[in-house]
Amino acid sequence: MARTGVRIPHTPKPVLLALSAVLALTAAGCGDGSSDGGGDSKKDGPVVVATTTWEGAFAKAAGAENVTVLVPSSTQHAPDYDPKPSDLAAVAKADFVLYAPFEPYAGKIKDAAGSKAELVKVDLDNDAGKVRGEVARLGGLFGTKSAAADWRKTFDREYAALTKDLKASWPGGRSPAVVSQVFTTWSARMAGARTVGTYGPEAVTPAQLARLSAKKPAFVLDNAHMSTGKVLPDSGAAQVKIVNYPGEDLDLLPVYRDAAAAMKKAMKG
Repeated sequence: MARTGVRIPHTPKPVLLALSAVLALTAAGCGDGSSDGGGDSKKDGPVVVATTTWEGAFAKAAGAENVTVLVPSSTQHAPDYDPKPSDLAAVAKADFVLYAPFEPYAGKIKDAAGSKAELVKVDLDNDAGKVRGEVARLGGLFGTKSAAADWRKTFDREYAALTKDLKASWPGGRSPAVVSQVFTTWSARMAGARTVGTYGPEAVTPAQLARLSAKKPAFVLDNAHMSTGKVLPDSGAAQVKIVNYPGEDLDLLPVYRDAAAAMKKAMKG
């Protein structure tokens, strides 16, 4: 999922060095975990550290059972997160560290922790096709292909049911015209809606406002995590909040259920 216009924080080198020192002291007291600890982690499958619940949910869907998330789900803007010493300790024990391109601190944390974990970039997009591809890819990396395939079957059934229900809710029986924030277009596709324009991640400019309003959309599918307020205030379009990030249970399916419920409510008026 392409990410443009997202502010990337700078983590000062002294902070990373300090965190490294904390980790070194921790490791000296606890050992390197290469015998008993390593055996336990292998028995339970790969040890995965994910920067956010979004990557964590992809990992869980792919069959990973030992998943640690660094950024709390309450954090509104993940790139602003400041890594803690405990994050380094988690990364030091990981087999895989999952991150998104707009989260550059993942690589810095891995380097500071001295971890041998494989750094895996995840395409964070809830588009059904991309999710299927990423989950299958991660299942191959983790050695959990069977679990990933089982999850896909469940996902396909649920996604098909949600799409059918949404299409049955179209106002007047016709596919509605929508304007989507660039990271919520997946929800429009799930609903079978016609995306007549996109905006973001920056605030809508006056020129964009005029252009998008002229498309006469029935709905605006806004990104709850990057909202810039009322997008088309005078267009008459109903604005629907779409949440991309899963909760602490790292379950992707409620993301689709909640988006479908919000859109269905809006279409029902």
